[in-house]
Amino acid sequence: MTPILHSPAWKHAERHAHGLRDHHLRDMFAADPARFQRLSLRWNDWLLDLSKQRVLPETLPLLAGLWDAADVPGWIAKMRAGEPINHTEGRAVLHVALRHAGGPVTVDGRDVMPAVRAVLARMRDFCDAIHSGKWRGATGEPITDVVNIGIGGSDLGPRMATQALAAHRVPHLRVHYVANLDGADLATTLAGLAPRTTLFVIASKTFTTQETMQNAGSARAWLTAALGDAAVARHFVAVSTALDKVAAFGIDPDNAFAFWDWVGGRFSLWSAIGLPLALAIGFDNFERLLAGARAMDEHFFAAPPLENLPALLALIELWNADFLGLQSRAVLPYSQSLALLPRYLQQLEMESLGKQIDRDGKLVGCPTLPILWGEPGTNGQHAFYQLLHQGGRALSCEFIACREPDFPIAGHHEKLLANCFAQSAALMQGKTEAEALAELQATVPPAPSFLAPYKIFPGNQPSTTLLLPRLDPHNLGALVALYEHKVFTLGVLWHLDAFDQWGVEYGKQIAGSLLPMIEGRTPVAGIDGSTAGLIAACGNSSHR
Repeated sequence: MTPILHSPAWKHAERHAHGLRDHHLRDMFAADPARFQRLSLRWNDWLLDLSKQRVLPETLPLLAGLWDAADVPGWIAKMRAGEPINHTEGRAVLHVALRHAGGPVTVDGRDVMPAVRAVLARMRDFCDAIHSGKWRGATGEPITDVVNIGIGGSDLGPRMATQALAAHRVPHLRVHYVANLDGADLATTLAGLAPRTTLFVIASKTFTTQETMQNAGSARAWLTAALGDAAVARHFVAVSTALDKVAAFGIDPDNAFAFWDWVGGRFSLWSAIGLPLALAIGFDNFERLLAGARAMDEHFFAAPPLENLPALLALIELWNADFLGLQSRAVLPYSQSLALLPRYLQQLEMESLGKQIDRDGKLVGCPTLPILWGEPGTNGQHAFYQLLHQGGRALSCEFIACREPDFPIAGHHEKLLANCFAQSAALMQGKTEAEALAELQATVPPAPSFLAPYKIFPGNQPSTTLLLPRLDPHNLGALVALYEHKVFTLGVLWHLDAFDQWGVEYGKQIAGSLLPMIEGRTPVAGIDGSTAGLIAACGNSSHR
């Protein structure tokens, strides 16, 4: 059982949570006019509002005791020292080194920073060559389209950030992403492209990832059918460490960008995995992204827990999951540019923390990460907000908004903010029966009173609001790093290895054994009846 569960801090928090069960957020605001001031935090020009969470001012100091009980500062020191805190794979966890600007960072006694800086310099040179037209395709034409082929961490991070920073994109270059093994993903992307002006970035550390290599092979066939095999060298680059496999594919190893086993896939945006993003927004903006992440690193490493944004988000998540019993969290960015953020966070958080076995190989002993989902506002208001308000399910919400729009069009942003703030207020306060009846009586003519039960909103749904000044490379870098450090903190608190993903590997194992049966190369045998029946139902497919 996770050690923190035996700590006095945990027992104090349990007692405190029991005493809060009958408190409604509406009453908490009525009882404390300064609640917002007490329960919000400013960092630079950011604002984190926790006042709509089901906590009292004394709750957060109690939760901060868990930070000390789990020795989060000690684990931060281990991470920064390059110790193998990914203990099941024996790897260091040093994505922070990818945006580090100071002295040496060592792994196994070797400073990794010269290699990090060398890759960043090569990325800059490559971006400059593409943007200036110095790099040309096999027919001598400049590159107009870049297609990143990857999956998981080699796709979600740069894809999310490319969309988020669309206002900062290089105007004459289009960047696309292909990840799904379903041929529809690749086919629809290639349909609007010309082989002679298209560059592919193949992102796979081992150059063996099934989905990525199948898509890469099909993209290669598409290109060579038009331009011949010799064109591969001018239209494909790789992000990988397997240079032999890169060369066998036809990519010049000089056009392969390295990263390292101490960079986990879902933490790799800052590495050469971010090459398509750097191509999309320009390398100067990519460096601003790194600088924003670095600023959040410095804040996380130095600030005490009650003044530390990642720490507070982690402690609130644990409070909601383990003390209030909330097992669902909606991430609701009121920014269309951040439409992919919930999907990105699903991998970052649920792949890292969706576990029940702790570092000692034992059951954690308490719930871990809630199910994470979401959709940008205001679209979500016309989809699932009905359930948030009247569905009878207790869950938490996380609203993210910007004071300034990234695409300023008169009349839009003020309405967007009004909707964002209104939804968090409505979820918090609800509407009583008396208020519903009064509202009905106030109409002209008065509406029938039988409608009152349909207009009652329980409220008391906790939410956090994060208000950024604007969505730019620096703030996006800090935002992503904020969630990375939140994941790290929760991993320590729950005594989990947040950096492995054995659940992902299991499905791949089974798929590997089923493929020859589906292809008809081996008999259908040794599997359960349902799977055998499904394979049989796909027999004689003409699309193999």
